[in-house]
Amino acid sequence: MLNNINWPSRYLPGTTDNFVSNEVIVKDLTVAEVWAYLVDTSKWEGYYENAANIVLTDQSTTHLQQGENFHFDTFGFPIDAQVMELVAPQDNQIARISWHGWQDGDAETALDVYYAFLIEALPGQRVRVLTQESQIGKPAADMAGQTPNPMLNGHQAWLDGLVKAAKGAK
Repeated sequence: MLNNINWPSRYLPGTTDNFVSNEVIVKDLTVAEVWAYLVDTSKWEGYYENAANIVLTDQSTTHLQQGENFHFDTFGFPIDAQVMELVAPQDNQIARISWHGWQDGDAETALDVYYAFLIEALPGQRVRVLTQESQIGKPAADMAGQTPNPMLNGHQAWLDGLVKAAKGAK
């Protein structure tokens, strides 16, 4: 059975200005191997060109933690964020991480998002990596109106880079 993201009601897919969903299923990786590259923000810029200027409030680590506040630039937006859910893999079980992100501004520039990853072991030494983002605000509506949707393509690049980095570490 494939599992789903835990959505706060405000960000329920289909009710926001933009929603994207990307998924890969790959063989010969473990949940823990993928997780290591996802929660360590010092790795992001090495495999995902759309993340920059990453700063965690707790500068003693580069690993995201439950409740952690951080900042990064992505898709041309300076995003402040807070980790809302973090369930590290144990015994190759489902791992989850999500964060609430925002860009303060007026009606034209404010952006409010909920972004989540789910990493799930599947039979046959396969791993499913699902990422979804639900966005509120005019910048989100503008992206949703573009073909192709830049968020959809950007998140696929994140997944592809994440898998490549995790496989390269083997």
